[in-house]
Amino acid sequence: MPKVTLKNVSKRFGKVLAVDNLSLDVEDGELFVLVGPNGCGKTTILRLIAGVISPDEGDIFIGNIRVNDLSPTQRGVRMVFQNYALYPHMRVYEEDKYSNLSFALKISRYLPENIRERIEQVSVRIGISKELYSRKPKELSAGQQQKVAVGRAITLPPKVFLLDEPLVHLDPPARLKIRNEIKSLHKELKATTIYVTNELPEAFTIADRVAVLKEGKIVQVGKPQEVYEHPTNEFVSDFLKAYEMFRRI
Repeated sequence: MPKVTLKNVSKRFGKVLAVDNLSLDVEDGELFVLVGPNGCGKTTILRLIAGVISPDEGDIFIGNIRVNDLSPTQRGVRMVFQNYALYPHMRVYEEDKYSNLSFALKISRYLPENIRERIEQVSVRIGISKELYSRKPKELSAGQQQKVAVGRAITLPPKVFLLDEPLVHLDPPARLKIRNEIKSLHKELKATTIYVTNELPEAFTIADRVAVLKEGKIVQVGKPQEVYEHPTNEFVSDFLKAYEMFRRI
């Protein structure tokens, strides 16, 4: 699976500099976590990699290919958005029609029996019960929508897998199940995975490496243990104090 590289990337929204001259290398097959407070640029970085938005400056590479001018469908990227981004007019799954879980498989011309088998596999792994198949997104709870969004993203194995706070609307038992499934899927798919969260415990549990962000810049990158034992500045140290408080609860 390809390496993901950002070189001197900046992105502005009006007067707000969301990503500030940021450079980053995510290695082939790595599970890399972006962590930081709300508004620090984490989601914007994912959207830039996915091609949903374009950088104002700098270059983005997937493998050896500069993808600045490629559409999202040309990048081999699958993203789970924080707001789910499910198709509101489609049901979770219908055999004979386009649906949220089957859409990517149908447009890729998979055979009906292969689609059915793949949807069943994904549903079991993510915990999507068959009683939800006939529902449209507005008929699902936030947690159910989150599960369908994760399931939709993995129906076709991605080259690069982007997850924007995929556990945020799940209850604790479901969070643990889906987090373990994401780790398992990462090992199975070997996709280069970039995961966004503002929760250090979550980041430290799943990451090969972590990048801590502040105001559109990376302030520290390293393996979880390295970041934990050797914070580079007061900002990271304060983050770690919050982590310690969580561990004591």
